[in-house]
Amino acid sequence: MEPAIRLIPLGGLGEIGLNMMLVEFGDDLIAVDCGLMFPDDELPGVDYVIPDFTYALERREGFRGVVLTHGHEDHIGALPYLLRAAPVPVYGTPLTLALMREKLREHGLLDGADLRPMRPREAFELGPFRIEAIRVTHSIVDGMGLAIDTPVGTVVLTGDFKLDPSPLDGEPSDDRRFAELGRHGVLVLCSDSTNVGRPGHTPSEIEVGAALAERFVHATGRIILATFASHIHRIQQVLTLAARFDRKVALLGRSMERNVAVAAELGYLHVPEGLVRPLEDLVDLPPARQLILSTGSQGEPNSALALMAAGEHKYVQIARGDLVVVSARVIPGNERTIGRVINSLYRRGAEVLYDDNAFVHVSGHASQDDLKRMLELTQPRYFVPVHGEYRHLLGHARLAASTGLAPERIFLIEDGAGLEVTKTSARVIDGFPAGRVLVDGKGVGDVGAVVLRDRQLLAEDGVVAVALMLDATGRIVAGPDIGSRGVVYVKESEALLAELKAAVAAALAERAPDEPWDREAIGLRVRTAVRQFMNQRFQRKPVVLPMILEV
Repeated sequence: MEPAIRLIPLGGLGEIGLNMMLVEFGDDLIAVDCGLMFPDDELPGVDYVIPDFTYALERREGFRGVVLTHGHEDHIGALPYLLRAAPVPVYGTPLTLALMREKLREHGLLDGADLRPMRPREAFELGPFRIEAIRVTHSIVDGMGLAIDTPVGTVVLTGDFKLDPSPLDGEPSDDRRFAELGRHGVLVLCSDSTNVGRPGHTPSEIEVGAALAERFVHATGRIILATFASHIHRIQQVLTLAARFDRKVALLGRSMERNVAVAAELGYLHVPEGLVRPLEDLVDLPPARQLILSTGSQGEPNSALALMAAGEHKYVQIARGDLVVVSARVIPGNERTIGRVINSLYRRGAEVLYDDNAFVHVSGHASQDDLKRMLELTQPRYFVPVHGEYRHLLGHARLAASTGLAPERIFLIEDGAGLEVTKTSARVIDGFPAGRVLVDGKGVGDVGAVVLRDRQLLAEDGVVAVALMLDATGRIVAGPDIGSRGVVYVKESEALLAELKAAVAAALAERAPDEPWDREAIGLRVRTAVRQFMNQRFQRKPVVLPMILEV
């Protein structure tokens, strides 16, 4: 039987976020990335979503380590939860590890972490795997693709990438190395699918700087610019423009302050001396000399930008003449949230520039021509589209076929479906555990479908609590007392609640004298009485919580 490797996605194939790919040979295993996903409206109260690590943890004796492609949350955010259970070595570039250290410090895991730096074209070994980082450009510096030499052949994972010919740091994607790998033979290519729907090439980051400069020329008042705190090149361009136009800068948002400090310390960011001021000092300057660099580009409810839009920020009140620039793409699912913020900013008199009405952002992901170019460079035997929802993966598979790659060499798989590859064959294997694990506060995995359904019901229909005290025969000693949240306003509904109490008491009085005392049966009577009452009066179906005490 031919030796085989397995590629097992635990996240990132079928959704945006949650990126984690296992590479397995025999008893040895490595993970590429370990990301989280932020919850949507269908996960009320949940803080984060992380991959199911079950398969990796079951093989912890052969689990050699985690290799990180870059420092975005959807690629590193779940790592603390993995390291609690499996304290394996973690490899990353300097900025990625610096961001990871801050995250591990927050979780109290930094002292025991084994963080190992890696650099482009410097290979290292993990068990039977020889791993080489390959520089790519993305919307965060220090992004890497990976070439993983296995006993079966070379697997190339692009990571998140675009082919920017003129990046701000002068470090373009290493096309030459990808081409060398292609000439020597790439067994499997796993390539970023996020922007497969966009024709042409993704524009260069430097073009955004030129467009922003035009806006700075004509801005007569304060400038407030919101972007991702991880977008170091975008931040650098804003700081450079601020110095050029004699504006001082205040940083808003904990992640913005932290990332700027880390990037400056590592030399990835140049901050002119005296440029950055505390916000309370900046607001004393004339508006034409102020620039606020803020988080909140997705309209997050408690972000600085959202507070400014709502008129609730301690120091900054939006005024006519302010220019607000949202220099980021809207992550799918956040359209309504950021839309509300933009509307509020307009109402307060600001001029607002965002992706729909101005050129203020370029993507960090490859468009169609760039994706074709990666296929041409690497010339893979087999191809697996990664990093995207199903529509992105399908589009990338079709794009690969249009370049001449045979359909039987293209594998469209999602989380939990592994690809087993030998030197001469490849096949899909289903059945790997790859569910989503929900993190809520300190609880990891203890919130499931039943709890989520209860939260949705409470949010949609409210709750009525009925407290009763009964003696051993089932006679009411005290109560029923009624409490309500999200159904009616109690202070204005005293007469209604009195009727509801009477309905509950009447339902209990209908019990047959010889009916035995049964807490469950009495609870069912209370629920039925309340639901019938509320349905007849309001056509509402609240959650009913009987609280029955026996004396």
